[in-house]
Amino acid sequence: MANGQRPELLSPYRVLDLTDEKGFLCGRLLGDLGADVIKIEKPRGGPGRNIGPYYHDIPDPEKSLFWFAYNYNKGGITLNIEAAQGQEIFRRLVKTADFVVESFPPGYMDQLGLGYSALSSINPRIIVTSITPFGQTGPYKNYKASDLAVTALSGLMYTTGDPDRPPVRNSVEQSYVQAGAQAVVASMFAHYHRQMTGEGQHVDVSMQDCVHTTSMVAAVGISRWRYMRELPRRGGERSAYGPVKARHVWLCKDGYIGWRLYVGLMGNHARRMVEWMDSEDSAGELKDVNWEQISFDQVNQQQWDHWEACFSPFFLARTKQELLQEAIKRGLILAPVNTPADLLKHEQLAYRGFWRSVEHPELGTSITYPGAIYKSSVASCGIWRRAPLIGEHNEQVYGNELGLSKERLLALKQSGII
Repeated sequence: MANGQRPELLSPYRVLDLTDEKGFLCGRLLGDLGADVIKIEKPRGGPGRNIGPYYHDIPDPEKSLFWFAYNYNKGGITLNIEAAQGQEIFRRLVKTADFVVESFPPGYMDQLGLGYSALSSINPRIIVTSITPFGQTGPYKNYKASDLAVTALSGLMYTTGDPDRPPVRNSVEQSYVQAGAQAVVASMFAHYHRQMTGEGQHVDVSMQDCVHTTSMVAAVGISRWRYMRELPRRGGERSAYGPVKARHVWLCKDGYIGWRLYVGLMGNHARRMVEWMDSEDSAGELKDVNWEQISFDQVNQQQWDHWEACFSPFFLARTKQELLQEAIKRGLILAPVNTPADLLKHEQLAYRGFWRSVEHPELGTSITYPGAIYKSSVASCGIWRRAPLIGEHNEQVYGNELGLSKERLLALKQSGII
């Protein structure tokens, strides 16, 4: 199925990907590592193709950029696994597969006779990874949930937004990508166990569990409550330092930068910034402040806001790149807030060959994609084929591999099986 150089790490292994958007990333990452991932959709394509944005803003199931982003490095077939004939074909595919990744409600695959116990009787080495909002067990297991619901129930949403407003949801589906990425890790643990014992297993991934683990780190969430009985405060574009809320995103001449005003043990960073400003006659009263001798507890919000107002004009008069280059020279903790356009021309990413041009013959063009998630001296990783068209590899899988005749394939298509 490859149209590029296929990575070698997982190249001997096949993945049957039955997921919707909750699990797209899991199969794609396995494909990034070289696994032969076959995306199985309903006949005429799955609903994930109808998620925008679209190439050139033209709504079309074959032009979804969301689909492109989360399903490259996969082949594609169509199959109705709710029909008896479709189930039989799926069982045949499982005989030579190594992983099945699915995101159906708990019990759905069992109802079809395609649950782990049934599949493991066909192929004892099979690893089935199930991604659901709340896992396969517990009082919430049958609840349906969107990314909004899972992110809220996990606690992560409490930490996001402005302090004087309700919590907000992140723009990208955090629960989907967190669950997908952690499902890959869990599947690799199961794979290692299989290599040692020859046994497959059922991997149960709860999206809530995955995002809650993230929220434990964000603003020291659950740990802060456990040991201090204090909840992290939403700061918006500011962070709480003792009694003050300090800005960490600043407007500059051509966008934004990230920089924080520090005092006390890290006050030398503020002093070096002021020294730079003073070299350009812009420091004013700031050069009279002994930043290392002040603690956050000694400053009120009014004083802090006044200092920040003195720094702000200096940033507004300079571009992100000008600020970055001088910050590097002076050892300042400052970084530009890059836009997607900035990243496409970023010199570090360009040097590492991060961006890859992927051919889309059906569109008559190529599209730039993010490249490998890591580099290794032993095994490669990265993009080796674009996302599949609807049923693009039906003939190859069903005809060449399973030996079904063209007449049989036509009959299966006409009856809605493929």
